[in-house]
Amino acid sequence: MSESSDKTIPLFDSQFLYQLERLAILSRQSVAGQLQGERRSPKHGQSVEFSDFRPYALGDDFRRIDWNAYARLEKFFIKLFVEEEDITVHLLIDSSASMDWGNPNKLEYAIKSAAALGYISLVGLDRTTATAIGQENSKLRHLPPQRGKIQAHKFFSFLQNIIPVARTDLVRELKSYRASSKYPGPLILFTDLYDPSWREALSALVDNKFDISLLHILSPDELDPEFRGDLKLLDSETNVEVEITADYDLIQNYKTNLTEWKIEIQKFCSQRQINYIPLVSSLPLQELLFSLLRRQSLLK
Repeated sequence: MSESSDKTIPLFDSQFLYQLERLAILSRQSVAGQLQGERRSPKHGQSVEFSDFRPYALGDDFRRIDWNAYARLEKFFIKLFVEEEDITVHLLIDSSASMDWGNPNKLEYAIKSAAALGYISLVGLDRTTATAIGQENSKLRHLPPQRGKIQAHKFFSFLQNIIPVARTDLVRELKSYRASSKYPGPLILFTDLYDPSWREALSALVDNKFDISLLHILSPDELDPEFRGDLKLLDSETNVEVEITADYDLIQNYKTNLTEWKIEIQKFCSQRQINYIPLVSSLPLQELLFSLLRRQSLLK
């Protein structure tokens, strides 16, 4: 968080960072990056993993001739290898006021999760970029693509300076991101999805160049509210007040509606090949990274 905020996100200790270095971000897409990295590309190059061979042609590098094949067939063949290249990992963090709520705080959980995934990406030599949805200050809004473990401090610093904002226009922000983004790769969106136009917003992000994962973050008290009696609720983004009587029937209706909403999101995402991952902010980060996201095929 910024210096003006009374909240801080502690940096990970060295032992946890070492554990993260054993992980890698998966992509369901096969993309060709611009720099050599640690990921398979559809192009053929000169990495150590054999892919195929083809007949020798004038001008080919003699060092790539398969002499074993020549000994058997008395013809020259050129070895082809899988060229491993980088991709771009896109991390989008919703910084709307509704995210700055709950115990544990949803925005803090999103920042920590993004920090861990970004570090994994940087160590894997993938380009890594982060965007805070809703930030007005351009320096706080977007971190251009970084590459390599040496950029981890800069990356962490960017995330720690994200501050909550009154409200965001999720549709406009995601449309703008899709239009301006140049590089394909995995895109991970961290949000509570408290936007009446969430369907349009997610649809705006769908693009063949992105392999989208939605980390839908809710707090324990949103999943199982303990409020009882006569209450006045205040919408954190619109400041609209609503008076309610929180009795048993109301709480049960709320839980039913919440379950139906999450099922609706799941179906919506499935139809658009978005990897939907519902989360609760009390889930330990270790369990998120080393268990849940592995089962969801986001990490390996």
